[in-house]
Amino acid sequence: MAVCVLDRQGRPLMPCSEKRARLLLARGRARVHRVVPFVIRIVDRRQADGHLQSLRVKLDPGSKVTGIALVRELPVADDGNGDSAPGAVVLSLIELVHRGRSISEALTARRMFRRRRRGANLRFRAPRFHNRVRAPRWLPPSLEHRVKTTLTWVARLRRWAPVTALSCELVRFDPQALEQPEIAGVEYQQGTLFGYELREYLLEKWSRRCAYCDRENLPLQIEHIQARAKGGTDRASNLTLACATCNQAKGALPIERFLARQPARLTKILAQTKRPLKDATAVNATRWALLNALKHTGLTVDVGSGGRTKFNRSRLGIPKTHALDAVCVGSLALVKAWRRPTLTITCTGRGSYKRTRLDRYGFPRGYLMRGKSVHGFRTGDAVRAKVPTGKKTGEYFGRVAVRASGRFNIQTSATLVQGIGHRHCCLVQRADGYGYQFQTTDSLTRERAGSGRAAHAALSLPGQTAEVSRAA
Repeated sequence: MAVCVLDRQGRPLMPCSEKRARLLLARGRARVHRVVPFVIRIVDRRQADGHLQSLRVKLDPGSKVTGIALVRELPVADDGNGDSAPGAVVLSLIELVHRGRSISEALTARRMFRRRRRGANLRFRAPRFHNRVRAPRWLPPSLEHRVKTTLTWVARLRRWAPVTALSCELVRFDPQALEQPEIAGVEYQQGTLFGYELREYLLEKWSRRCAYCDRENLPLQIEHIQARAKGGTDRASNLTLACATCNQAKGALPIERFLARQPARLTKILAQTKRPLKDATAVNATRWALLNALKHTGLTVDVGSGGRTKFNRSRLGIPKTHALDAVCVGSLALVKAWRRPTLTITCTGRGSYKRTRLDRYGFPRGYLMRGKSVHGFRTGDAVRAKVPTGKKTGEYFGRVAVRASGRFNIQTSATLVQGIGHRHCCLVQRADGYGYQFQTTDSLTRERAGSGRAAHAALSLPGQTAEVSRAA
């Protein structure tokens, strides 16, 4: 991964290699500006005008993971089809892991807790949902999070590198065509339940018998194949019929575990189900919001299709990952230096204002300390601890979880170390709501990625490893 460079005034210069950054630090010509992602700041000269090349940030938006690639553009060349297209030299690969699911679950839990409090034998309170006015083009918080975190990292890359253009994949999924490729015309207006009520549709689909024991001529209940507690939906494709005994026995268990001893029945049930379309819907809902926000940055924004991305990846022989898909977005003639380690950035949040732990029913079960800072440390900070004596003698680096007693827990890349005194800890980088970890692109790049991680570790402070895991 290329190292971003800033001048004395904090303005971005062209990224350099790990070797050059190590030499600049060793000779005292640069200082560490940020540890992960690694950024250095030159201290002996200002920005040199006229020596900046064209850099581009490419995006492959996704429901759960967004691929981001920082590339240096090459002169226009023939792409092999008679058309002229620019080339690209890959500088950095990033995969941004969103936390939309956890946001949705937190809002659902909060709604349930409020409902319990307001209905616990208290005075009547009139509904107040009619006076809530949503802004134009409003998005749910779980989807708005995907847009804002992507924009955050685009802004950070612009702050660390002289980015002059953006590329974004604008893909549109047709959920009905995903389920029925031959659909056309008026069939789009005739959904799964066309001519049926939901229960009658399920009775017809599952032959009026329990899907798990084949019993019939008894009351049947509507049952979720993938439990809602495990992320299942209320779509008809995720519903089946079960007797009361089987429904209670299955509960929230995965169907693969519940029918582990009946593989034939499991295969039969799964053959009649369809994959959920929540991810496709999330991408459809956020694609224009992200594109319009990118246009407001003032940079040139090029748009590519999903088909063109797949064509470029197949033609150039590049394996499929989220970050490498971002490299292949738009018109592209050739790609160089794509065998790089990928920095996985996981959105973890910055903690919670809530100071009370609740059980599953919404009743208090414990209380947190009022302050979040203990001896200058906060949960999620990256620290380095040197313990000279005792049972935990050694050097540790990773994420810290603070305790009021001053005995902290440190989550390293390999294990969890408990009871480290705050006097032995040294702050490396403040928590910023993200977790960082390097990974190889594929098995073919394992050797190259390993050398990249070693170089990155050499750039870091003494005792630091290349893998940093932090959560707020």
